[in-house]
Amino acid sequence: MAHKELLARHRAVMPKWLALYYDEPIEIASASGRRVTDREGTTYLDFFAGILTNAIGYDVAEISDAIRSQLDTGVLHSSTLYLIRSQVELAEKIAELSGIPDAKVFFTNSGTEANETALMLATQARRSEQVLALRNSYHGRAFATIAITGNRGWSASALSPIKVSWVHGGYRYRSPFRALDDKDYISACVDDLREVIETTTSGDVACMIAEPIQGVGGFTSPPDGLFRAFKDVLDEYGILFISDEVQTGWGRTGEHFWGIQAHDVVPDAMTFAKGLGNGLAIGGVVARGDLMDAINANSISTFGGNPVSTAGALATVNYLLEHDLQANAAKLGSRLLAGLRELAEKHPVIGDVRGKGLMVGVELVGPEGEPNPGAATAVLNEAKARGLLVGKGGLYGNVIRLAPPMTLTEDELEEALGILAQAVEKA
Repeated sequence: MAHKELLARHRAVMPKWLALYYDEPIEIASASGRRVTDREGTTYLDFFAGILTNAIGYDVAEISDAIRSQLDTGVLHSSTLYLIRSQVELAEKIAELSGIPDAKVFFTNSGTEANETALMLATQARRSEQVLALRNSYHGRAFATIAITGNRGWSASALSPIKVSWVHGGYRYRSPFRALDDKDYISACVDDLREVIETTTSGDVACMIAEPIQGVGGFTSPPDGLFRAFKDVLDEYGILFISDEVQTGWGRTGEHFWGIQAHDVVPDAMTFAKGLGNGLAIGGVVARGDLMDAINANSISTFGGNPVSTAGALATVNYLLEHDLQANAAKLGSRLLAGLRELAEKHPVIGDVRGKGLMVGVELVGPEGEPNPGAATAVLNEAKARGLLVGKGGLYGNVIRLAPPMTLTEDELEEALGILAQAVEKA
């Protein structure tokens, strides 16, 4: 009854477009490790982690202690008009980890705001409002980020402060180039990029922005090397490259700390958020110093990089580095992919299993390979009924998204695979 009563109140005062999972939505009341407990006392193994945000898990002493220590000072906020020690220390660490030469960092409150900032930097530096983006992408829900989101389901408005041209490459499974091998796929996408630049722009484009693995788009990714090939073309035109690492950052893909590193590319800027705060609201941009300094107007951030969020984020980064969670993501991610591919061999409803590390998508299809959103909804609900929380996404709403905390254990992984096997059988 607690859930039903809160749901009625939610619907009375919250907007209709604010999405909720499940026919009977739940309220998460407490959590520890990789498990959450709802208000009615049911405990679940969490394989979506607040949309990849609770990257370290729940009730982590080192992170909670850092937050409490800051709270004990009495200073929850001061704004960027004053020096903030934890903000500077976190910026130093991210600049070093980025690999970007002479990097500077600006903190925001979310990935949306981070991407808006990156677009502002690029359009100011290049004196151009033209932007290249990938089809099937998602970059946020603000004015400019909706404009560059290549997914109709998340595009609330056709109005835009920028001019956007769309490029193939991010969603290979349903691409017109899907039958090609990796080399030819990359070549075809590069040809498309050149044609888009030469036919839909005036040439002086500000930037391309891309997710190394498309998150909301269904954890889709191109062959390694695509963005290296793209960057070579962009450099010919002087076009900046922004890597949206909101979901792929912090070692989640296992093989690299940043998703774009799989393509042997150092971008001009990277945006980040989600897992950095392990639940705290924080995002930001790390960019070449000259690009970051391209803004010539006054600016501050009231809440971005505040003392509480940066204290918690600094503890989060230190924890994931000290415990080598990137290696854990690589190890358990390989087992997760293998287990799901074994499952796909038994169930034709699984059309594709893809991803890297602990960022894995399962695309569900109908008899002719068509998108099957009904099956995805069935798996989502059946997994919940059996004690597992997973995500859902994709252009057609037919992809199960799996992104557990990076502290996941082998036993928990096997538990999840067993539940998913049962859920897929019911789809």
